[in-house]
Amino acid sequence: MRCIGVPSVECGFKLIDRQTPRNTQLNTPPTTNTPGMEVSNTKDPDDDDDDAQRSIDFKLIASPGVLSFGSSTFQIIANTVSDTILKMVKVLAVLYDGREHAKQVPGLLGTTENELGLRQWLESQGHTLVTTSDKDGENSVFDRELVDAEIIITTPFHPGYLTAERLAKAKNLKLAVTAGIGSDHVDLNAANKTNGGVTVAEVTGSNVVSVAEHVILTILALVRNFVPAHEQVMAGDWDVAAVAKDSYDLEGKVVGTVAVGRIGERVLRRLKAFDCKELLYYDYQPLAPAVEAEIGCRRVEKLEDMLAQCDVVTINCPLHESTYGLFNKDLISKMKKGSWLINTARGAIIVKEDVAEALKSGHLRGYGGDVWFPQPAPQDHCLRYARNIYGGGNAMVPHMSGTTIDAQKRYADGTKAIIDSYLSGRHDYRAQDLIVYAGDWATKSYGLRK
Repeated sequence: MRCIGVPSVECGFKLIDRQTPRNTQLNTPPTTNTPGMEVSNTKDPDDDDDDAQRSIDFKLIASPGVLSFGSSTFQIIANTVSDTILKMVKVLAVLYDGREHAKQVPGLLGTTENELGLRQWLESQGHTLVTTSDKDGENSVFDRELVDAEIIITTPFHPGYLTAERLAKAKNLKLAVTAGIGSDHVDLNAANKTNGGVTVAEVTGSNVVSVAEHVILTILALVRNFVPAHEQVMAGDWDVAAVAKDSYDLEGKVVGTVAVGRIGERVLRRLKAFDCKELLYYDYQPLAPAVEAEIGCRRVEKLEDMLAQCDVVTINCPLHESTYGLFNKDLISKMKKGSWLINTARGAIIVKEDVAEALKSGHLRGYGGDVWFPQPAPQDHCLRYARNIYGGGNAMVPHMSGTTIDAQKRYADGTKAIIDSYLSGRHDYRAQDLIVYAGDWATKSYGLRK
């Protein structure tokens, strides 16, 4: 429970008993619909005897309204701040189903079963938590429950798309939290204009290590032709030549990253140990010269120029209007023939049909990552089955790079901290977590779409 419109104040209240005489001792404990109230039964020296009223000061932690002390009924009157309204908050979380896996591993926090560890904490304060994985279509649980939710939690791994149409129906919505990083599933322009400005926040940094490690894993899986070799063994076969013919060393290769933010920089740092021929990056904002020297990387000012030099390209940029469909047939044609492309950023940054065709033609030697568009990927998604000219070159997995058990603990804790900041009225969010706030942009990471 909280005082709406009263930042950082403890709500004080007075119970005015209009039925019990002043000198009557109230021994009957108070009853409410929800437990959680601290009561101090004291006389009010300012009350006149003729008023036949007793003042009871208390801190209310549970539900507002009418309380009963035995046969007496009390009206709750807020005396801290005028026009303060007590309100229970409805929180809606759209997460992926864990089923038996969530029971087997309680640390699988980002599931509908384990609910980011939020249920007990929220309900102990009298708030409501609704959790679902049903997010698609106008009759989905997401659509039904969103209309009166004040807080929405979504995740990049099973995104509930907050479109302008959905936001228009969410009359109570004030806070949208991404449990993880990447809030491109929210129409950020519409969020800025909805209900005076919906705050959109994410848990920045919560899984950057997890994703960077997965990028290195995918690079090695593609360059060394690991997936076909493993599939061969699992099938009971043994043909070294069939898999060695498309296997290479990472040492001596040129590797470039599209964007060098928290993930891109960590990828370059991890690649340093592989003695690559050169490490390149493309970003509108250069790294500090000292950082470039430490990593041993070089900035290329034009994306096409970098792509033409690289044996391996990894995409680590956010999704916004400028990057949507960026890697299409035309841009892929600028890449070095026989190169590998890795994407752990967002599925919509590439044109899936163009990537599949480039693999088939041999222009790309491999494509790997964990991001799809849409998500979950339909059965007939072309990148499920795409292969290069040797029958390999596919290292795609479900969207899992940023949802390791370690990462889930970090983004669950971060989600709770953001919600607590809102419920308490402090609004002391970490600056790096805010995407849009108070009806305006709080970051440059999403292209400042206006």
